[in-house]
Amino acid sequence: MSTTDTYFAALPPDQRKALQALRKQILAAVPNIEEHFGYGMPAFKFNDHPVLYIGAAKAHCALYGSVPAGFTEKLKGYRTSKGAIQFTPEGPLPATLVKAIVKAKCAEIEVRWPMKDLKSGK
Repeated sequence: MSTTDTYFAALPPDQRKALQALRKQILAAVPNIEEHFGYGMPAFKFNDHPVLYIGAAKAHCALYGSVPAGFTEKLKGYRTSKGAIQFTPEGPLPATLVKAIVKAKCAEIEVRWPMKDLKSGK
């Protein structure tokens, strides 16, 4: 599979619907976030750096990427690891939580890799 659309087409309808909704939430969360396809999954970049990946497994869907600091309490009720948040189509991540995670991840990227001033080259 090489595109997000072909990835989604291969999923069961409930997982497809859940991940399509998650995709829209991620794209709406931060201006200039870009879609790409990496590691065999739909993915998102900000300032040319990976932010998150989304995918499905047999029994769950997931948002992949390091979980930003400060989200432990907000993610109670979801299975989490250092690099994933698992959820089911019946129990998706709330849109406000997705937006907060995406914004936090993009803020981490801005701190770690500041955008260069195109005029001055700094």
